[in-house]
Amino acid sequence: MADIEPVANEKTFEIKQSQTDGEIIAEVTADIATCKDCLNELFDKNNFRYRYPFINCTNCGPRYSIIKTIPYDRPNTTMSAFAMCDKCKEQYENVEDRRFHAQPVACPACGPKITLCDKTGKKIENKSDKVISETIRLLLEGKIVAIKGLGGFHLACNAENDEAVKTLRLRKMRDYKPFAMMAANIKKIKQFAVVDKKAKDVLQSIQAPIVLLPKKEPNTIAPSVAAGVNTFGFMLPYTPLHHLIFAEKKLNALVMTSGNISDEPLICKDDEAIEKLGNIADAFLMHDREIYRQVDDSIVHIIKNELVLLRRARGFVPQTFISKNSASADIFAVGADLKNTFCFVKQNRFIISEHIGDMADASVYKHWLGSIEHLKKLIEANPSVVVCDAHPNYFSSQYARKLKKDKLIEVQHHWAHIASVLAEHNINEKVIGLVADGTGYGNDGAIWGCECLIASLNDFQRFGHLAYYPLAGGDSAAKEAIRPIMGLMKKYNLSIPENILDEIEPDGKKRQTIEQQIEKNINTVQTSSLGRLFDAAAALCGLGSCNNFEAQLPMALEAIADKQVKESYLFALKENGVTTAEIGDMLKNIIEDKLNGTDRKVIAAKFHNTIAEFFFMLAKKAQDKTRIKTVAISGGVFCNRFLSERLIELLQKVGLTVLFNWLVPANDGGISLGQAAIAAKKMNKNKQD
Repeated sequence: MADIEPVANEKTFEIKQSQTDGEIIAEVTADIATCKDCLNELFDKNNFRYRYPFINCTNCGPRYSIIKTIPYDRPNTTMSAFAMCDKCKEQYENVEDRRFHAQPVACPACGPKITLCDKTGKKIENKSDKVISETIRLLLEGKIVAIKGLGGFHLACNAENDEAVKTLRLRKMRDYKPFAMMAANIKKIKQFAVVDKKAKDVLQSIQAPIVLLPKKEPNTIAPSVAAGVNTFGFMLPYTPLHHLIFAEKKLNALVMTSGNISDEPLICKDDEAIEKLGNIADAFLMHDREIYRQVDDSIVHIIKNELVLLRRARGFVPQTFISKNSASADIFAVGADLKNTFCFVKQNRFIISEHIGDMADASVYKHWLGSIEHLKKLIEANPSVVVCDAHPNYFSSQYARKLKKDKLIEVQHHWAHIASVLAEHNINEKVIGLVADGTGYGNDGAIWGCECLIASLNDFQRFGHLAYYPLAGGDSAAKEAIRPIMGLMKKYNLSIPENILDEIEPDGKKRQTIEQQIEKNINTVQTSSLGRLFDAAAALCGLGSCNNFEAQLPMALEAIADKQVKESYLFALKENGVTTAEIGDMLKNIIEDKLNGTDRKVIAAKFHNTIAEFFFMLAKKAQDKTRIKTVAISGGVFCNRFLSERLIELLQKVGLTVLFNWLVPANDGGISLGQAAIAAKKMNKNKQD
């Protein structure tokens, strides 16, 4: 063993106050669930933090949600409002203590406190244990309580009380979309859902995300919590306050949905919560630790025994992706308009924002602008390069085009999807890219949505796609299934009985108008959208006629698909410069099965199998032509677990390597990473040239 040399002129070890000179390269860490050591102390009657709702240490607690600027020192966080008592300070300064330089350290004598207020903000109770017991009483009575958490407010109610859940839906104006839930422990969750080893590990991880789990039937969860899907979204308690609520063992499961009006940003400020949630919540469980950065709960599911993110937020943000390559300039990638995230690049570090939301809402757009400035300041990014989606009408792209930067790069939507997979896996080889979503602006001006690309971070070419069909109605085409159905009827000269069409859209005049729009090409686009094809198939199966929230119909179709069914429908691949998948025969077969009384679970499965098979055939043709043996899959449709697993199995059986998104969403939440990776590669290439 080598001799240990003392550091010159140093006789003691200490951590000094951070210096702010020079470039900021330190990581800002994510908010972390309460650790086991703190939990033991929380319920230890002999500990001076016994039942303290803000117990934490260097291994857990708030980080990103409380930091105003870096370096990450207490004066730069919202904990600066609380002066440490002698006991806390002693632990904070003791190098051998678990709370050595834990910036949020506090106790009942010196730290934040909880209060219970009515809907006007008037205090009802401020003694900690009574606040918790009264909150539990209200929840058991069927009341709705807004609970201030780590990254914002939750709206909570008893998940086994259907009347309470329906009241929450009515007040929140969220009629259909499934609610997330929280239960005390894995044993409780297993009463309602299937929890395998991987799901258990993810639920108990320090990120503590919402995990989508297969429902157990029968169960006692209120039917209105998650109607029309075959999964429940569960998370475990991740703050001391959550643990204290469930420690009373009076509640089996709580609905814990984002504290906002539907589609608006998560609320984290006390005054705004009273103002905007006062008509929803019957009471407010508040605390006086300011949340500086609101952060939603992350959502994941499991595909091929891998954690796959559907919404990247609390617990994961702002963790950095480290690239093999270093960008020659700071880059700002604005992302897409749906499920927006944005990304900054500094050297070889890619820093992606938390989930922002859908930009069509003015409050989300305003929140987006503020979030950009916050993260830019936090990491001291000074971007000279801006990258955006090529869509001419995206709000995010319009904003990017107005910025006065050295360089603007526009990236095709589906290429960005594949680039997000390449960036996440840190490779830049050419791959066969399979992309499926609702809409993306194509290079030919059409709306793409079911693509086979040959792509790298340098460039891409379109190898194949779902054959174009006409889609009438603009934004309404993403909601009303009759619109893609009538476009497909026109494309493939389909004959659908009137009684089936009446079930989907009983207004005959409306159907006539859509037909005329298509005939005269009025407000009609050519599209290869797989998302809209899913809408059509779900409606033909009798699962509904409208997406009341994004992908409601496709989710319903996936939910009923029988995994035991291996059969598929007919389709054809045709060559016309590029390979196109023609699905007229499939649609005719679906209508025949419907008329013959075939179980819709079978129809749904055969539809999924057909989509997986034509994607597989497209990939195989591309592999035969190019000799590329790696396939990357991405896009919102691949949030469909049934489809993804079937396709991955088919590809792997013939020896192809399959890459898919894990730690960024396959939906548009991953677009910003793909944009940033393409721009970084382009800037490096320009520098080398």
